[in-house]
Amino acid sequence: MWIRRFVRAVPLALLLSLVAVKAYAQDEISTNEIAYALDNIVLLLAAVLVIFMQAGFALVEAGFNSAKNAINIMFKNLMDFSAGVLIFWLIGYSLMYGNALIPGLVGWSGLGISATPPDPVAGNLNPQVDWLFQAAFAATAATIVSGAVAGRIKVSGYLVYSVIITAFIYPISGFWQWGGGWLSALGFHDFAGSLVVHSVGGFAGLAGAMVLGPRIGRFAKDEDPSLFPHNYTIATLGVFILWIGWYGFNPGSQLAFAGAANTDAVMLIAVNTTLAAGAGAVAAMIYSWLRMGKPSLGHTLNGALAGLVGITANCDAVTNLEGIIIGIVAGVLVCLGMELLERLKIDDPVGAWPVHGLCGIWGGVATGIFGGYNLGVQILGSVAIPLWAFVTCFILFSILKALNILRVSPEEEQTGLDLTEHGAAAYGVPLAMASAAGDD
Repeated sequence: MWIRRFVRAVPLALLLSLVAVKAYAQDEISTNEIAYALDNIVLLLAAVLVIFMQAGFALVEAGFNSAKNAINIMFKNLMDFSAGVLIFWLIGYSLMYGNALIPGLVGWSGLGISATPPDPVAGNLNPQVDWLFQAAFAATAATIVSGAVAGRIKVSGYLVYSVIITAFIYPISGFWQWGGGWLSALGFHDFAGSLVVHSVGGFAGLAGAMVLGPRIGRFAKDEDPSLFPHNYTIATLGVFILWIGWYGFNPGSQLAFAGAANTDAVMLIAVNTTLAAGAGAVAAMIYSWLRMGKPSLGHTLNGALAGLVGITANCDAVTNLEGIIIGIVAGVLVCLGMELLERLKIDDPVGAWPVHGLCGIWGGVATGIFGGYNLGVQILGSVAIPLWAFVTCFILFSILKALNILRVSPEEEQTGLDLTEHGAAAYGVPLAMASAAGDD
């Protein structure tokens, strides 16, 4: 019996020996190819996680808004991603990562992106997967605005905005930092986009909310209950999805994963991301509890997102304890920001500016305080990028308003954009429609 087993085992042993000898002979090539594959495959997975954040944004925005606009919000989130990836492929990526067209300000390397793979060694990224990862970031900046302008913007106007911000506004300021522009030359540090992504979206949303004006009845003495958040359950699910997606956003921004040093960096980034989000949620909960007598779920959800935004610029450069402190400050800031908008009567239904704009600035400044970077340069970049986004988008939304393609009519707004813009209802046939049908 044992002889038969031995005879059967010999060919397998010889085969394994040959494979081992061949692998040994090609050890250097195999190591490079494995490292190249690891870097690119992990970046692909990170890109997918960031794209998954689109689902989180859609759910948060829908939950924080009225039921009569749920379809409209889902539609906007789908289309700013769909149209955005096309325009970012055609123009945006080249403006952001191309050779310097205007030194320090903007790049350009032609339309579209390269399909030529690089040498298969560690640290080299295939341009196709690099584009995909960066396109996911561009879509994030664009979709933040959807919640800030919800309930009163025309689909046509929103689509024009989506194309412009993805083609020009986001890529130009992105070049300043990540494309080798003037902020990068000064030593400004924004690891994963507290400023480049989140403050751009947050301040673009603030501009849109200001030009549009508040929803009808939003700041009335007896505010219309239909304007209140209609589904905290899906909003909470959206925040969890965003939190999960952030593990593509922040750890993925390491952009290299092979080797012990990269592994250690990614693990630190992931833990700092987690701690800041938790600290932000707890801080916002405590603040709302002390301020209102009861813990607010809405504040707490935004507190978690605020912590995530605040840590995004510096998650690679701070300790765990510093990450917790950054999250705590962000959790308080987002509550203060929401109160400020109320006092100023600026209608931002989801708190896009407090979460992404205000806490994006905090992330940039915190990088100078805790991350060892020049505080003056960090403050400069934390003002320049939001200011660029706000001014350009204020002009854009003002032009759309002058062309009468920005805000829906009062009648359409009160009926709800699901019916007036899309001819459908998210939760079945509304009673008003059913009554009208019964009268026929």
